[in-house]
Amino acid sequence: MKQWWKSGSPWIWLNGGAVSISIIMVFGLLALILVRGFGHFWPHNVVSTTFVQPNGEVMQVIGELRKSETLTAQSLREAGLALPADQVLATRHLFKMGNRDVTGRDFVYMVDNFLGEWTYPKNIAVFERREWGDFYGVPARLLESGQTVAEGDALWADFQRRLDRSNRLFDDIRRIERHDIGNVNFRLERVRLDQRRAELRGTLTPEMEREFAARRQALDQEYAAIQDRLNALLADVRRDAIVMQVADGREVTIGLDRIVNAWQPNNMSAVSKVGFYIKSFGDFIFGYPREANTEGGIFPAIFGTVVMVLVMSIIVTPFGVLAAIYLREYAKQGPVLKAVRISVYNLAGVPSIVFGVFGLGFFVYVLGGAIDSTFYPEALPAPTFGTPGLFWASLTLALLTLPVVIVSTEEGLARIPSTIRMGSLALGATKGETLWKVVVPLATPAMMTGLILAIARAAGEVAPLMLVGVVKLAPTLPIDGNFPFIHLERKIMHLGFHIYDVGFQSPHAEAAEALVYATALILVLLIVALNLSAIMIRNRLREKYRAEGD
Repeated sequence: MKQWWKSGSPWIWLNGGAVSISIIMVFGLLALILVRGFGHFWPHNVVSTTFVQPNGEVMQVIGELRKSETLTAQSLREAGLALPADQVLATRHLFKMGNRDVTGRDFVYMVDNFLGEWTYPKNIAVFERREWGDFYGVPARLLESGQTVAEGDALWADFQRRLDRSNRLFDDIRRIERHDIGNVNFRLERVRLDQRRAELRGTLTPEMEREFAARRQALDQEYAAIQDRLNALLADVRRDAIVMQVADGREVTIGLDRIVNAWQPNNMSAVSKVGFYIKSFGDFIFGYPREANTEGGIFPAIFGTVVMVLVMSIIVTPFGVLAAIYLREYAKQGPVLKAVRISVYNLAGVPSIVFGVFGLGFFVYVLGGAIDSTFYPEALPAPTFGTPGLFWASLTLALLTLPVVIVSTEEGLARIPSTIRMGSLALGATKGETLWKVVVPLATPAMMTGLILAIARAAGEVAPLMLVGVVKLAPTLPIDGNFPFIHLERKIMHLGFHIYDVGFQSPHAEAAEALVYATALILVLLIVALNLSAIMIRNRLREKYRAEGD
């Protein structure tokens, strides 16, 4: 046994076991996110059953079973439920009943003892609505301008055709509101700022005033024409409605303009469920959020995360590489350089929220305020860059990840053999030529490694971004067709903050649970995609310079 301990084998087994446990934990977490995240989009069957209320009345229940759990019967008796005295365990089920605007609550726990027989009627329909969450019920009549046009067996097919038409009209409405009207408003604001700028400079003439008035009048006429077209579409999209019968027998009329998607899960085949699943996943990726981010898609959050990481990479890479080159190749060795290196290493351990506070105080208020007073005085007191936005969020993350890039680049430069430097100098190259044409290209893979680590950390950060540019809901994307096309001053959405907001700030925790897993899944996949792209570039550069060296 002593010989076995002296051989070092126990430490090998200990390290191997620790690595194995770590891998199992990582893959277990990923498996949990995958199952819960991908399961969010599957059209689950809807249950119809009865529930005996405490007062003895029987209530009809229509809903989707979300989860079941087994509890001790004593804990439920303490909660006021009348369970048999000899019962030890009891099962309760969480049903998503929807219809929040009708019943006031859309998730209810029900104990199995008080539930009747479970059935799955094929005529139950589920509506995904733009407001008030999902709706469960049985279609009764289809209305057009208040008149019944379909009922019975022919109702569902006609309803699907009209719903497709309604969604196309709604997409046109949203396109007009977000793009056409937004473009006119943007140009109107430019006219106002141009006139204000001329007033501040003292160059405003009567001719210029007439020109500004003419531009404003032309834009007002364009806006009026767009508004007329929008009003016509709004009137058209509100034409159709459907009457639904809910669990207690009441009839509720729902306009088709309020419905995003509709399906009958109990009447769907496996193939149709797979098709619905793919469509729902696509809508989640490319759609816009609704209902305080608890419904709809996450495209603005994905777009904001990618753009922020790209801008951060463009900022941090040259600064980090140049700083590392100076520290390794040009700086004089001594106590000052040691102090700088210690500061860089300590900077990597500073909590991220401290960077957020610094970014808010220095970047936003000091630099942003100076930029506004120098280049955008006509917009004051409304800030342009003196408020949190995309550029300041990217700059704060660049400062946060700068030590990683510096250290990785320095290590890459240190691994270049001195014989390569001496060979280049012996052939007549200057120190600068040796550095930029020989040493730096060979150290490029190490620089890319630093960038990969920076991307992995920056994409998942949340705390500093809450202070310097990320918001709960951003009405417009930071890139559009208006000059200068990339609007670095705008606020953005972010997947990490979206997860925090939905998971901890949502008024409907049960509805948000599945969405949190789905968003976390997309964030993990996005980070993997960004890292794989950087790794492919690094490997290509490594093979390129290896081939040139051979």
